Amino acid sequence: MHIVAVLALDQVVPFDLATPIEVFSRTRLPGGAPAYEVRICGTGDLDAGAFRLRPPWDLSGLADADTVIVPGRSSNPPLPGVVVSALRAAAARGTRIASICSGAFVLAETGLLDGLRATTHWAAAPELARRYPAVDVDPGVLYVDNGQILSSAGAAAGLDLCLHLIRRDHGSAVAADAARLSVMPLEREGGQAQFIAHDPPPTPRGSELEPVLAWIEDNCARELTLPDLAARAGMSTRTLNRRFREQTGTTPLQWLLRARVRRAQHLLEATTEPVDRIAAEVGFGSPGAFRERFKRVVGTSPQAYRASFRAPVG
Repeated sequence: MHIVAVLALDQVVPFDLATPIEVFSRTRLPGGAPAYEVRICGTGDLDAGAFRLRPPWDLSGLADADTVIVPGRSSNPPLPGVVVSALRAAAARGTRIASICSGAFVLAETGLLDGLRATTHWAAAPELARRYPAVDVDPGVLYVDNGQILSSAGAAAGLDLCLHLIRRDHGSAVAADAARLSVMPLEREGGQAQFIAHDPPPTPRGSELEPVLAWIEDNCARELTLPDLAARAGMSTRTLNRRFREQTGTTPLQWLLRARVRRAQHLLEATTEPVDRIAAEVGFGSPGAFRERFKRVVGTSPQAYRASFRAPVG
């Protein structure tokens, strides 16, 4: 039987810990036999925030595991050396290792993510990239599968990852049954970009671009050109492009398009206006161009986004 070892560390996030335990424990093969043996492993009494726990297995439970799952932690203090050694040894044996949410910080600290693409909760992605520059952090996806080493985004994305692993191990039929038990689609459309708050990206306070950026947010529905933006900023188009690159990491027109998408997200959530009308209201020349840009930025279609985030009426 496939052994899944769930590594519970101090400050473990209870949701991240419970997800693989529940999903793998409930998975059944076509004849009804359990598909997995699940072990909760740790190093003694652990603080899980609202409660304390003592895992029934110590780190020796990782020794013959086929898969190790590393849940996230509410904080990321340095790892005990025995944990680093145990994870590196498991990787050297060829064990499949997957992180959920901020569990990516654990894998990054061991060096197992060096040179690999990985993800974590979108809010933690900038810190992961800053602390571990050897990791190629992708904040826009639900999970990343590198073969032996995998990572997932926050909260429910851990469930997406578990279902993906079940499908790898036992095929789509078994995974679909596990998804139904979890009242979860086997595959969700889009990535975690659709869940990122649509506030404008931060700009250095006092930046010379601050006034023009605020003006773009207020006027993004207008038909604006690069010369229009340069005139508003009191710069040449060449200087404006250079300052944008230096201070925002993007171009004026890319910033404008993202501002239009953020406005569209708000309208999709707060109104029942048709998508084509919203496209016009936020400044896109055609519904097709709007749908293409929205999908590129948010990771899903306007219709799917509205279905997920439309506020209930009444």
